[in-house]
Amino acid sequence: MTSAKHQPIVAPGLPKPAGPYSPGMQLDRLLFISGQAARDPSTGVQAEGIEAQTEQVLRNLERILVAGGSSLQHVLRCGVFLVDMQEFARMNAVYERVFAGHRPARTTVQVSALPNAGLRVEIDCIAYVP
Repeated sequence: MTSAKHQPIVAPGLPKPAGPYSPGMQLDRLLFISGQAARDPSTGVQAEGIEAQTEQVLRNLERILVAGGSSLQHVLRCGVFLVDMQEFARMNAVYERVFAGHRPARTTVQVSALPNAGLRVEIDCIAYVP
């Protein structure tokens, strides 16, 4: 019997983790991507406002997915963490546009705070490598 091996997803230009974890882990054809913040990895600047933050968070997820051999179109599930559920509709409009018709399973919850000051949204996901 062969045991499955997992490995971290690494590539230049990926967002740096804020703690002792990997941006993503791969197990066979499954990718588990850690929650991403709205910081642009090339400039270190955090996006402002829920729409810009959602866009940057999804681009950070996409960068890690591509490094693992996948894409947003192969995401199976997302977890969305919002500081204010009043921003749900604006976050959701960006999410829908970026996913371009793909509709992964999703859970959205309101949280009392996120790790970075001013961060309004964090998203994680599970995807597969086609």
